[in-house]
Amino acid sequence: MGFLDFMKDVGANIFGGGKDEAEEIMALLTTELGAKITDLAVTFDKGVVTLAGNCDSIATKEKAALLAGNIKGVARVDSDKLIAPEPEVEIVTEYYTIVSGDSLWKIAKKYYGKGNKYTVLFEENREVIKDPDKIYPGQKIRIPKLNS
Repeated sequence: MGFLDFMKDVGANIFGGGKDEAEEIMALLTTELGAKITDLAVTFDKGVVTLAGNCDSIATKEKAALLAGNIKGVARVDSDKLIAPEPEVEIVTEYYTIVSGDSLWKIAKKYYGKGNKYTVLFEENREVIKDPDKIYPGQKIRIPKLNS
């Protein structure tokens, strides 16, 4: 997976609670992903977050990178040291950066041909999107493949 780039000036504004940025990101990942990541280590340097540890799945690794990247002040996430078990079948994840005027319905229609599949996008990005009606330009989400 490697590096994911993000828009540094958009996202959740979590920094400034008295902890350093790495502690804030670690607290967020621990709250949202819980025991799905063990031995988590986070560093933050000049807008770059580096994640290390062990994940229960590739999806958790991707969600951790998105959670860390969709924070105001983060420009890039390096998740190479976040280890996940290799799936039996290679899964290629597509990412989408939300633009002004988007809705999950519009994005689902574009990728799946049916707007009512927005629930798939919401469920697969639940850690990043808390309310399907509240997405913002610059936010990055996963576009999972639909099972045939």
